[in-house]
Amino acid sequence: MWSGPRNISTAMMRAWENREDCAVSDEPLYAHYLADTGLDHPGRDEVIADGETDWRKVVDALTGPAPGDAPVWYQKHMTHHLLPHIDHGWIGGLRNVLLIRDPREVVASYVKSRAEIAADDIGLRQQVELYEELAAGGEAPPVIDSGDFLRAPEAHLRGLCDWLGIDFSERMLRWPKGPRRSDGIWAPHWYAHVRESTGFEAPGPRAIELSEAAQAVVDACQPHYARLHALRLRVA
Repeated sequence: MWSGPRNISTAMMRAWENREDCAVSDEPLYAHYLADTGLDHPGRDEVIADGETDWRKVVDALTGPAPGDAPVWYQKHMTHHLLPHIDHGWIGGLRNVLLIRDPREVVASYVKSRAEIAADDIGLRQQVELYEELAAGGEAPPVIDSGDFLRAPEAHLRGLCDWLGIDFSERMLRWPKGPRRSDGIWAPHWYAHVRESTGFEAPGPRAIELSEAAQAVVDACQPHYARLHALRLRVA
C-alpha cells in the first residue's frame, strides 16, 4: 500500500493486521529516508537507531518470506520514502495499491505534528510517477481515495480482496483500541488518533485554515491529486 502521510494508512494497517492470516510492516524505508535526507522529523534519532538504514537490506527483507510465514503481508509504504537512488525493480513483484487523500486534508493534519512542509513531503507527485511506472509494466495499481473509502469501507475492502484473490474478513472493519507491537517507533508522535480508534470513521465537514506556505503546498500537489482521483476505484 503506497500512501502519503496523514492518509488513513495506519488505520488501514490496523484493518489488515486484524485478519487472522495477515502480517504487517510499518514504513520499513523510513529509517533510510531520514538517514539519507537529514530531515528533522519527530523522533528522528530514535527512528534511525531502531530501523534499517540500508535500503537494499530492507528490500531483501520485503521480497523474502512474510513474517511468521503469514499467507498475507500488508506492507505500509510512503511513496516519498522512495528516494531517487532506490531501484524500483522489486516493486513490480508485489501487488501494489495507491492510497490517496485530498492534499488540503493531508496538509492540515500534517502540520499539527511537523510545522515545516514541502510538496514532496506528502508523496502525491511520487504516487503519480509510481502509478505510471507500474501501469507501463503491465498492471496499473488500484487507486483508493481515502474520502471515498471512509464512506464505504466494507465495499472498498471487499473489492480490494477480490482483486487480490483472497477472502474478505469481517475482522477488517473493527479492531481493538490501543498500540500494537508492529507500530513504528514513531507512533507516539503520529498515531494518537488511530490508537484510540476501533474502526474506520466516516468523514464529516470541518473548517480548515492554512498558512500561506501550507496553502502553496496544497496548490502544488492538487494537479497530482486530480490525476489520481480520476483513476480511483469506484464501488457500488
